Amino acid sequence: MPLFFKKKPSEDSKKKLEFQLCLSKEAGADDVLDISACELSEVPTSAYSICKVIQKKVLILHNNELRSLVPKGCDIGTLATLKVLDLHENKLTSLPEDIGKLTSLQILNVEKNRLKSLPPSIGDLQLLQTLNVKGNCLCELPFSIGSLSSLRTLNVSDNNIVQLPKQLAYIRTLETFTLDAAMMTYPPSSVCVEGTESIQRFLCSEVVIEYCPPSQYLLPVLEHDCGKQDTNNFDSLEEAWKNKFSNYEKRKEEKQQQKLDFERHLEEKQKEHTQLFLMNIAHKESMLSSVRQEQERLEHGVSQQQKVQDAERMLMLEKVRQAEDDISSRINNMLMDNNRQKKSAAFFQALEEDRIRMEHLAAITQEEANSLRKKEVAVAMQRMLSDSSTMSLLHEVNDVRRQTLVSETCKSMEYFDRKFDRVMSLQLLDKSKAITQIIQEEEMQKAAFQALQLQKDAVHNYIRDQIKLIEDDLKQLTKLEIKRRNLDTENLQEFLVEQRSALSGMLQQLMKQRDQREQELRQVLVEMQLKSDSNQQNYWMIQYQRLLNTKPLTLRMQEAGVETGLVNMLCKLSAQHYLPILVHHKVTTESLRHMKSSDLKKLGIHEIGVQKALLNWAQENHPETASQKNDEAASVPMASPPLTPSLLPNAIVFHAPSSPVTPGTPVTPSAPSPVEGPGISECVVCMEAAAQIIFLPCGHVCCCQVCSGALQGCPLCRSTILQCVRLYHG
Repeated sequence: MPLFFKKKPSEDSKKKLEFQLCLSKEAGADDVLDISACELSEVPTSAYSICKVIQKKVLILHNNELRSLVPKGCDIGTLATLKVLDLHENKLTSLPEDIGKLTSLQILNVEKNRLKSLPPSIGDLQLLQTLNVKGNCLCELPFSIGSLSSLRTLNVSDNNIVQLPKQLAYIRTLETFTLDAAMMTYPPSSVCVEGTESIQRFLCSEVVIEYCPPSQYLLPVLEHDCGKQDTNNFDSLEEAWKNKFSNYEKRKEEKQQQKLDFERHLEEKQKEHTQLFLMNIAHKESMLSSVRQEQERLEHGVSQQQKVQDAERMLMLEKVRQAEDDISSRINNMLMDNNRQKKSAAFFQALEEDRIRMEHLAAITQEEANSLRKKEVAVAMQRMLSDSSTMSLLHEVNDVRRQTLVSETCKSMEYFDRKFDRVMSLQLLDKSKAITQIIQEEEMQKAAFQALQLQKDAVHNYIRDQIKLIEDDLKQLTKLEIKRRNLDTENLQEFLVEQRSALSGMLQQLMKQRDQREQELRQVLVEMQLKSDSNQQNYWMIQYQRLLNTKPLTLRMQEAGVETGLVNMLCKLSAQHYLPILVHHKVTTESLRHMKSSDLKKLGIHEIGVQKALLNWAQENHPETASQKNDEAASVPMASPPLTPSLLPNAIVFHAPSSPVTPGTPVTPSAPSPVEGPGISECVVCMEAAAQIIFLPCGHVCCCQVCSGALQGCPLCRSTILQCVRLYHG
């Protein structure tokens, strides 16, 4: 049950309240409004309206559940005409603060409530003659109670009052004063036991006034109350009040009898209404049954018609579905063609932009490069020849390794085939064991296929080679910049800063492309895994064999008639995209020896570096030049380390731009690369270990791995370090 449960009045109480309110509004009704014993928790606002309009003199509210006398939105001033207010046996905890507005009130009965104090404004009730506060929780009386000049009867028994205010001595009309004499401390209980006159004499002596009997002060009160009656008719007045109350009781009994008659008539009407309601229900049920039968007949006809329409709709939907499938297939074909054309157009546009960018860059730096190349061209040519021989040796070693890898792969495939045959032979003996072994082999084949795909993927290799080239270029640029700083060459220093910034940007772009390509390869593997059928146990072996059967571009060019040396040369220069041009024009080594740069440009080879490299290679492969080269190679000790293509410290070499084999990968040109001379650059911090870290975005290679961990800015240019890239090769 809730803590503050508000009890709802019963139906009888509601009916009684409505009857009393209606009765009080009738013409010729008396001045009494009796709404007692109606289980009210608050006074109805209609009662206030009735008292205000009809000017009731008596308001009886006893035996209810009242907690407050004034409801919200009402003013106690509307009860200004009341003379009698009976509130006994309720649950009032306080009286309104403005109860003094009831200026005509003569009798106030609040017996058996929960009052803890009386409001000070109670002293404004100048005509109040009877005040009954018996059976409450009062601890004291207000001082303003001494202003009740007409009070004749006061009952404060069954409270917690132990002291009386001295102001009670000013009530000269008090005839009856009831209190708990044994509990009193002031006045003493001995005085209180003697009666009202003794108490009044004691209080008068306390306030130093003369005591006079109440009979001397009752004349003005009775004159004001009774109008023309004199003081000798006090007993007759009391008898008149008794007659009024007896008449009121008689009228009350009559009203109660009228109420019973009204309720009896109401019950008869309710019975008639019930019979009519039952007849209405029976008629309604008969109508519903007829309507239900008609509805069933209609539903049967509708269901038959619906079946016919459903059959027609199904035929129509089938035709529409076939038409939609045909249209969707055509649209998909058109979209695939459109996407294919867009990709090819984007690829050719990227190639053209790359060519224009490289020509512009070469034109800007051509004069400076020529001035630097003229000084040490002989040494540069010698190092280029040695580098070409070294690259050819490295290429041969790479071919040997590739062949070794292919042979090992073939052996592993043969081993897997034998093992698979063995598992298949053992499948009849132990099926569960064979299935477990096949699953393990499938994981091994998947890993082998993934590794081989990463190894054979031309785009991934191309991006990795470009990253290696840019790392070497950044390292050489940093070393050359340190040397140029020592020589105070300002113009070249600015040029090196621009080159290093370009290389740093390209390195970040290539690293992003490498990560993107690896992610694409992983996605391809996931898609292939999803497409593989659960019953096809050799799926990864089939994919592995398909990858082995795919011929690289070099083999296809050899089959088309291009010389092996020319193909290898273009692969070294990362210019495989020019192979189709050479195949189309049937260019050979012999024809290259008689060509010039302008001839190659007419064929479609616009990169100056590639042109010069091809012409130099053709002259070196001349029989006379080849014999001289072999003699020089024999004189070089084998223990010497391979030299990278380089010029003097103040020379700059441009790598030819390379492009991936697959057309879907964007073409990224390689940056100009200063080539390192003899020796290895050292850390500018500890001056002991070799420089192994590239700082981005500035692109300096000037610190080892140990020293770079404690740095937040580049020690050469003081720019903020956003990323560090480790170098794993020279």
